[in-house]
Amino acid sequence: MSTIYVVGHRNPDTDSIASAMGYAELKQRLSGDHEYTPARLGELNAQTSWALGRAGLNAPPLLPHVKLRASDVMQPDYPTADHDSSLHEVGLRMAASDLDLIPIVDGDGAVVGMVTARDLARRYIKESGEPSSFDDRPVSVDLIVDVLGGELLMRPERRLTGRLWAVTVRTETMGATMGPHDIAVIGDRADAQRRAVQIGAALLVTTYGSRPDDEVLQLAAESGTGVIASPFDSYVTGRMLSLSVPVREVMSTDPLTVEPDDLASDVADLITDVHYSAAVVVDERGVPSGLVTRSDLVNPEPRRVLLVDHAELAQSVPGVEEAQIVEILDHHHIGSVETRLPVAATFDPVGSTSTLVVERFLSNGREPRRSTATMLLAGILSDTLVLSSPTTTQRDHDVVGYLEELLDLDARELGNEMFAASSDVDDVPAADIIRRDSKDYEPRPGRTVRIAQIETVGHGLMSRRQELLEAMERARAEANHALFALMITDIVAQGTDLLVAGDSRPVERAFGIEADDGAIPLPGVVSRKKQVAPKLLASLA
Repeated sequence: MSTIYVVGHRNPDTDSIASAMGYAELKQRLSGDHEYTPARLGELNAQTSWALGRAGLNAPPLLPHVKLRASDVMQPDYPTADHDSSLHEVGLRMAASDLDLIPIVDGDGAVVGMVTARDLARRYIKESGEPSSFDDRPVSVDLIVDVLGGELLMRPERRLTGRLWAVTVRTETMGATMGPHDIAVIGDRADAQRRAVQIGAALLVTTYGSRPDDEVLQLAAESGTGVIASPFDSYVTGRMLSLSVPVREVMSTDPLTVEPDDLASDVADLITDVHYSAAVVVDERGVPSGLVTRSDLVNPEPRRVLLVDHAELAQSVPGVEEAQIVEILDHHHIGSVETRLPVAATFDPVGSTSTLVVERFLSNGREPRRSTATMLLAGILSDTLVLSSPTTTQRDHDVVGYLEELLDLDARELGNEMFAASSDVDDVPAADIIRRDSKDYEPRPGRTVRIAQIETVGHGLMSRRQELLEAMERARAEANHALFALMITDIVAQGTDLLVAGDSRPVERAFGIEADDGAIPLPGVVSRKKQVAPKLLASLA
């Protein structure tokens, strides 16, 4: 099954997290074709952490981006070979897999090399004009027996590091070329077999399954010459012998390896520097989990995301422009996110995206799990300021009523407890406060603004006005925003103090109120979506 990530916006608030978790649960229960995974795009604020704790849920995993990774484009099923395997076995695996390369692993399963069809071809074309030599790549007698499917009659006492001969000449001429560590392939010719042993050949290989006579075997035992009976003729035996070399002797060492989360674009750059144009994806122990070749990087399938509680490119997961958006569920205005294919997109003006999620549970005849229902209720109460925000609709009230009955609790008590538990920010650094619940907007191309909001009880946070303004100005300059506005909203008094970093004149014109030392009082204003963002963005458009 392919994975579809269900994500809210960056700097997530409670509704963003709750709707992602709730909608992922519902979609998973309705469909078995995909794996719906809720994810977050930033650190949780205190309120959301409290809500998750109350619901008995763990935070969704952090999704840093949806750009293609090595694990997204790799081939998970591919052959490997042990470094003690013969070239014959590696060649067979290569042919069976329709690949022209195979990663080589050691006894612990870690990648130690790479063998390609090019490596094999270059080695044997180089040797085609002269006898095969095992001087730089000793051959194993056990691998010879295995590759030939032959019978080991006597184990050699010398290393097989000489040359390979298929003897067809007269015995008188054999000593002129054959040496002590050589391998001699000889048919049913007792005279030639004896001569090879007398010369000191390290290994005698007979053909067609024939066995040397007792005299030859006795001489071989005395001289330390090994003897193998091959079922093949001289030509096939010689060819198979040359493939009995352990692959570790000819593999390319220091293979290109990458990690599963490495960007596919970076992998594409790396494989251009190796002749086999591929990379092995390995885990932290170096054990391979996939193979990325050049063809895997041609028109790969993008990662898939479902967006909730936002539709602004600047608010979404990094790399969303490269991903496939499968659905959008939001209660804000239609934003700047573009899709490559037609998708189901809902922009419904209710107080919370969590409200839309619960409505979809009900319309499909499903009931959210108790923990999920608790989180969704917290999301609605957070975004509607316990049903007091001007964005609140009758549908929000209806859904809250349903959840109250399902959970057997008082929603207002839960909401007040949640805000009281998360409104104490006396010990929270200013830099953390201003990014807790912040959203970026682009009123016109190349001109961005950030609007953050924090809900409090009372006006105590305004005593840190200068500290907050300085943190906002630093953040504004770093991100090159035209403006950074922070809404300090008192949910009891139902009003907001708006702090502004940058040119405050457009904001003053928008609300008809002059800033006082960087602050604009907005009595009766509690909603960023409905009361602040539209006016502020219009003034900057």
